[in-house]
Amino acid sequence: MKITERYYTEKDQDHLAIAEANFIGDFAIRLTFNDGHKILVDFKPFLEESNHSAIQKYLNEELFQSFKVKDGNLDWNDFDLCFPIEDLYKNSISKKMIET
Repeated sequence: MKITERYYTEKDQDHLAIAEANFIGDFAIRLTFNDGHKILVDFKPFLEESNHSAIQKYLNEELFQSFKVKDGNLDWNDFDLCFPIEDLYKNSISKKMIET
């Protein structure tokens, strides 16, 4: 049996992608990235802090659960709601994203 290891370089980070996303409940999604990194992201504070109706509509948990992994990103309704992949990786989504 041959054992190999995969080392990621800075160049590989340019291709960071979500490999798997599982809804946990209460607006939390467990993400697995293509480099093996796993993280639980709680979207509820972000959604509750937003004053924008296009974002607040995702406080409807049924609508929130309708996300898909599309081209390595989380996608709600053809990118009606989406987040920078680096922010998801670092679990650093915030209201500041809305204000910029």
